[in-house]
Amino acid sequence: MGDRRPQRVAALADTVAGMGLDGVLLTSAPNIRYLTGFSGSSALAFVTARRDVLLVTDFRYKTQAADEVGDLARLVVEGQSLWTGLWQHILSLPAVEVAGFESAHLVHRDFQRLLEAGARWQWRPTVDLVETLRERKDADELAHITAAAQVATRALARTLPQVRAGLTELEVAGLLEHALRAEGSETFPFATIVASGPRSALPHAATSAREMHRGDLLLLDFGASVSGYCADITRTVVLGPPDDEQQEVYGIVRAANEAAAGSVRPGMRGRDADAVARDYIDRRGYGDAFGHSLGHGLGLEVHEAPRLSRTADAVLAVGAVVTIEPGIYRPGWGGVRIEDDVHLGAGVADVLTQFTRELLVVD
Repeated sequence: MGDRRPQRVAALADTVAGMGLDGVLLTSAPNIRYLTGFSGSSALAFVTARRDVLLVTDFRYKTQAADEVGDLARLVVEGQSLWTGLWQHILSLPAVEVAGFESAHLVHRDFQRLLEAGARWQWRPTVDLVETLRERKDADELAHITAAAQVATRALARTLPQVRAGLTELEVAGLLEHALRAEGSETFPFATIVASGPRSALPHAATSAREMHRGDLLLLDFGASVSGYCADITRTVVLGPPDDEQQEVYGIVRAANEAAAGSVRPGMRGRDADAVARDYIDRRGYGDAFGHSLGHGLGLEVHEAPRLSRTADAVLAVGAVVTIEPGIYRPGWGGVRIEDDVHLGAGVADVLTQFTRELLVVD
């Protein structure tokens, strides 16, 4: 598809100009990566309304930054403070007087730097300028997310035959994370969740040393990363034959997942997508047991725009990739969640996490 970074810079510059700003300071690492290609952990970027790009990093990333950024930006390798380099080189950019900053990502200490060392410029807070651009995935981004989803599902297929009663949650997490690396995941986008028995009722449980028992529900929520882009998948299995209650709850969650995955479309509001699954679960008598949102966007971060929740009024954009993850949780009994990653193309939504939704039994 070619290098999309110049178009991204141009889109941001046009937005900045339309706000009456001369430029914007970026401190969010994912936003900097999206615009410049730089994947290091230490950088500041400044983009002007005239489409100039300044990237300041430190010595550790001298070669990496040059390779990843190329001639897109003026690269500054600062030997002391990134902020010192920023102030010096903003002075060389033409016609910068009023600039924005990412208010959601700037800690108070760095805000004080703007007010003090950066006092020669006027600073204005901005929100979600780059995040809005990131919501629509281009063909290359979609390919990376799809690859990450394939890594995740292959890792799950490798892991489940090794799962048995008597293992601890931590041991299962180790098996799964080993499989993720073996299948090509660059990192783990979030801490792997392995929750068994009554602990599966904790939607974001911390994996523990609990030993699993026959008859337990086992909830596995994990991710993979390819070229910086994330996948996020959850499956719930049972250790040994399921009882009637486990089958009933699982069937409701599965139907809610399939209904939402088959209905979500660009142009819907996030709350309308959420309602597809929520209303179904509510009609089956478990509405109070589904307390979190239906889903969220995926990309360079595992949680990004858009949101699919009861309060999300924003319209879902063409090209977004979102999770569909309904769940039912009953304290003392356990929980069931089924999560898939879905691409919102111009036509029918495409489920990227191709792994069975049937209730699997492991022994």
